[in-house]
Amino acid sequence: MSEVKQSGGNLDGSQFFYGERPSSYTVGTMSERFDCHYCRDPLHGKKYVQKEGRHCCVKCFEKFCANTCIECKKPIGADSKELHFKNRYWHDNCFRCFKCYTSLVNEPFMLKENNKVWCSSCSATEGANKCKGCFKAIVAGDQNVEYKKSFWHKECFTCSQCKQVIGTGSFFPKGEDIYCVSCHEHKFAKLCVKCKNAITSGGLTYQDQPWHSECFICTGCSKQIGGKHFTAVEDQFYCVECYKTKVAKKCAGCKNPITGFGKGSTVVSHEGQSWHDYCFKCTKCSRPLANRRFVYHNEKIYCADCPHRL
Repeated sequence: MSEVKQSGGNLDGSQFFYGERPSSYTVGTMSERFDCHYCRDPLHGKKYVQKEGRHCCVKCFEKFCANTCIECKKPIGADSKELHFKNRYWHDNCFRCFKCYTSLVNEPFMLKENNKVWCSSCSATEGANKCKGCFKAIVAGDQNVEYKKSFWHKECFTCSQCKQVIGTGSFFPKGEDIYCVSCHEHKFAKLCVKCKNAITSGGLTYQDQPWHSECFICTGCSKQIGGKHFTAVEDQFYCVECYKTKVAKKCAGCKNPITGFGKGSTVVSHEGQSWHDYCFKCTKCSRPLANRRFVYHNEKIYCADCPHRL
């Protein structure tokens, strides 16, 4: 009796064989007078197996000669289909993926530890990183995103607010959530007091209110004044130079602007006029009069003694 074999591929490129019997066995029906080599029962007219020139009944074959299935540990009988690979044997219905139980007859497979066979799909996903979005394996060739030792399929890396795919674009983490730039601006970013738009980076705070740096400017010259000296006048901001030329009062003594910066930061005011503190002195004797008694006469300042000498 001829033997029919079919070959299949292992993932490492080697071959396994599948058929009625390995080539060293012959199964047939005895037409001559022979006895079983093992139990000595006559085989005439009975089914028998011939191995290495010896004839045996089916029962003795399974007891003494049959290969043992590496999966179910039972003998592979004369009437069973057998697969063999690297001196390992399986019943055809035992040759299934260890993980998903899919039949691997004539299918690619991988033989792993403990003589377990795996299909190509399960072998590829075993030990692969799991997507934090869909919890499925990220296999070779999948586009993915990694952030803080977590992994996502590219299409699973989405905004927690609008659910749009972020992929490899910019994003903002907030606790366990991920936000696209637009949603983060609307949900968390501070709004500039002047333009009312979100402050996404940089910015500054004045009197507990947020500003874009480019919005915090001098009313006079429109230059940015963040980090510089400025003066606020009725909700308007002025740099030092613009305050001097456009806003500051002129000293009644030296006629220069009173800015409140540097020397003479203390201002003396009287009868609608203002002086630097160092300019507020007696018109006659030049005695400094800041925080002292003085006499105001004909729009001039005198110490308490000098009016008697006029």
